[in-house]
Amino acid sequence: MPAPTILVVEDDAAVRRGVVDALTFAGYEVLSAADGREGKEAALTARYDLLLLDLILPHFTGFEILEALQKERAGQAVIILSAKGEENDRVKGLKMGADDYVVKPFSARELLARVDAVLRRTTERQGLGEKHEVAGRTIDLTGAEIVYEGVRQELSEREVGVLRYLIANPKRPIPREELLRHVWGIDPNRIETRTVDMHIAHIRKKLGDQDQGILETVRGRGYRLASKS
Repeated sequence: MPAPTILVVEDDAAVRRGVVDALTFAGYEVLSAADGREGKEAALTARYDLLLLDLILPHFTGFEILEALQKERAGQAVIILSAKGEENDRVKGLKMGADDYVVKPFSARELLARVDAVLRRTTERQGLGEKHEVAGRTIDLTGAEIVYEGVRQELSEREVGVLRYLIANPKRPIPREELLRHVWGIDPNRIETRTVDMHIAHIRKKLGDQDQGILETVRGRGYRLASKS
């Protein structure tokens, strides 16, 4: 499975180019549209995970695109790109289903943090149940515990986040960098840390996974949770 795809609808060429470059550098797949007509068509027909949407656009406004999304792609994750003086418009956009907004001018760091947060919330709400059976273990995301052979092991909030992300992305190995970005909200290009490895080790211990057959390491690619059983 590829990295998340983000659609950028922004008519200011310089802003659009800066946003596309920042997202691409951070490892996302990026689509873009330069006006409301092109943006509306892409928003309704393209395959993407998150929409970054300017409100003031030629042909169709951001509000018209939001309205169309409500009818045809309800629940689509959206971040509004808003000018400083448009507070009422931002509130209206949020009421129409947008998840967040970023006020122009914004830094690449702020934008990526908002993108990561919305994608993380989107993953968490994608129909995950409370309990998951994996290799005879019950992983209870709501209760923050693993139950195995009658023994309960408590999970930290971060451990729940790691397991939630792995469960939401079955079959494919998840790189450390992706976990840092979507669970910790950290730009992996700006920091060196072994925190992912430490949390994986703690989770394995709580799973009773001495041979790493449940929470697998796929060399050079990342971590993968075994299929449910």
